[in-house]
Amino acid sequence: MKNYDPYKKTILFIVSLISILLMTTVFAYVWYNYYFETMYRFKFYRRGNYMLIALYAAVLLFFSSMYGGLKIGQLRKVEVVLSHFLSLFMTNMVIYIVISLLAFRLVNPTVLFIMMLVEMAISIIFNNIVIYFYNSIFQPWKILLIYGNRPAVGLVNKVETRRDKYAIYDAINVNEGIDAVADKMKDFQAVIIGDISAVERNDVLKYCYSNGIRAYVVPKISDILLMGADRIHIFDTPFMLSKGYTLSFDQLLAKRILDLVLASLVIIITSPIMLLAAAAIKFYDKGPILYKQTRLTKDDKEFKIYKFRSMIVNAEGDGVAKLAKENDDRITPVGHFIRATRIDELPQLFNILKGDMSFVGPRPERPEIANEYCKEIPEFCFRTKVKAGLTGYAQVYGKYNTTPYDKLKLDLFYISNYSLWTDIKLILMTVKIIFKKEATEGVDDDWTAATKDINAEVEKIVKVRDMVEK
Repeated sequence: MKNYDPYKKTILFIVSLISILLMTTVFAYVWYNYYFETMYRFKFYRRGNYMLIALYAAVLLFFSSMYGGLKIGQLRKVEVVLSHFLSLFMTNMVIYIVISLLAFRLVNPTVLFIMMLVEMAISIIFNNIVIYFYNSIFQPWKILLIYGNRPAVGLVNKVETRRDKYAIYDAINVNEGIDAVADKMKDFQAVIIGDISAVERNDVLKYCYSNGIRAYVVPKISDILLMGADRIHIFDTPFMLSKGYTLSFDQLLAKRILDLVLASLVIIITSPIMLLAAAAIKFYDKGPILYKQTRLTKDDKEFKIYKFRSMIVNAEGDGVAKLAKENDDRITPVGHFIRATRIDELPQLFNILKGDMSFVGPRPERPEIANEYCKEIPEFCFRTKVKAGLTGYAQVYGKYNTTPYDKLKLDLFYISNYSLWTDIKLILMTVKIIFKKEATEGVDDDWTAATKDINAEVEKIVKVRDMVEK
């Protein structure tokens, strides 16, 4: 079969352009046939109309890029469609505000709402057609997993959730030697290099690079710290500078201003929701509305975090800290709803106003749980180099039940690559995770990946995949 991979980016760019043009054409039709006539104060001429239509396309492109609506082939089909829906909703909200400002009044949103429904229908049809042909042209990579002493079954299971894009057909332990690994790689299109020692990883990675083999590498913590390092070219030898501090004064100031403005605004907007949630919790079992708990923030400083109570009263009556589990019977019916919709997190907006937390940062851990993690992962304490956050990299790109080690990597990636734009992007992306069920899944009691045999697990997965393909 011909290899179309070199043309992938070009194909996806053309597809994205067609998608944006389709939605913009629908808006142009609605603008000319309805909203254009409502502009009493401004007489729109040709250029004015073109500018507004171009603004719609630019805003849609921005939100589509933000939420992943253009990531066909990278995200699952349902995520691509959901991302398109969110992008259309946010774009039409912005355009409605723009049109109302131009008209000097709140215009009737009915036509815009109907237009959005039409756009969503077009989006579903268009994306299903594109994804069908994309999957037909770009087959899943035939992958070899290279692992070491760390458990790798969890990694296999994660990759298997995207069998439409990645397909692990075999695994080999790096301890068998670079010659054995190199010989094995000849039969595969790509490799996943798991969490193996730096020396062995360097040998494998250099072999892949020299032989044109695609390599997906699980980064080490030191790799993530270097991602945010400054590149210095003063000398004839390239330097990478990893600074001892995290955020500079100007970054801290900008971050605090964003926190204060945004927290105040969101408190005003969500106050009716918070009042309803408080009433529902009180009505259900007459217990306390808020749940206060000691957590850690910057420099391991302790503070009391505020949340709407989602569990029964005295859920930890024995005094032992317990993470919420899948189908946890301590969660009340009201609690299930407010946890699924993230309403239980809203009181933390007051923690942000107080300065205990920031809008974006690593989620605050309980001192006793953090101490347990630090015993196994000494680098876990690096997370408290910045303030704890309401949302963060690990929440947007991970899950509730993502392992502490993987959460640490995501949080360190945020800390090492901080920018104000990153904060804004993560805040906007947080809207998306409300609609993802796996973002609120509990910890699985039956997780035994560390004890499973990796080769047997891969062999079982390959057999199931072969049966499905036949």
